[in-house]
Amino acid sequence: MVKKFGRSIVNFAGIKLGVLIYDLRQKIAVTTLPRFANEPKNLFIDFPRRIANPEKITMGDNVSLGPGTLLSAITHYPTAWMKYKKNDPPKQTFDPRIVIGNRVTATADLQIAAVKGIVIEDDVMFASNVHINDSLHGFDNANIPFKYQPLGRIAPIWIKYGSWLGQNTVVLPGVTIGPLSIIGANSIVNRDIPGRCIAVGSPARIIRHWSEEKQEWVDGNRQ
Repeated sequence: MVKKFGRSIVNFAGIKLGVLIYDLRQKIAVTTLPRFANEPKNLFIDFPRRIANPEKITMGDNVSLGPGTLLSAITHYPTAWMKYKKNDPPKQTFDPRIVIGNRVTATADLQIAAVKGIVIEDDVMFASNVHINDSLHGFDNANIPFKYQPLGRIAPIWIKYGSWLGQNTVVLPGVTIGPLSIIGANSIVNRDIPGRCIAVGSPARIIRHWSEEKQEWVDGNRQ
């Protein structure tokens, strides 16, 4: 009986300590956020995280991004530490903008990299490991490692109100995803997706759309 009581105390103490550590971690995550282009309210970005050039990033209110978040507003390429062994690659300079709306949420490992512009409207939901990039590494020369070649195919990305991007989604340059659309898990989006559609696959294609008349999802694209 004494041993059982002692184990209960230890277990209770362990649980309480875990809660305290979790609360402290949450507070540190909030109080150590960098200064963004604006002053958002109730913003949470969990650890670990990596944020480059936050002055180029506008954050909405009540945003919650899970661990592993990467927000990179790329102002020049290549970076200082990336030196090619034969000669320095030509340096590119950019004036990027990342805009994230109100009440945007991401489970974990959201990766957003912009050299031009990426806009994510209010109430967008991201599952884990979503990658959004408005440029691609160059591959014009097969004699030079691709990471040293200039960024290209640059075009802004726009993800509109209330859409939902599933696990492992990749959004490529120049894409607009319409409001209240769903992108299925493991999809690669390389073309625009209209509003209120469900798209899946690599490349993503529309398999359903919302019928205003029936007030339900129906198979196929809109005619």
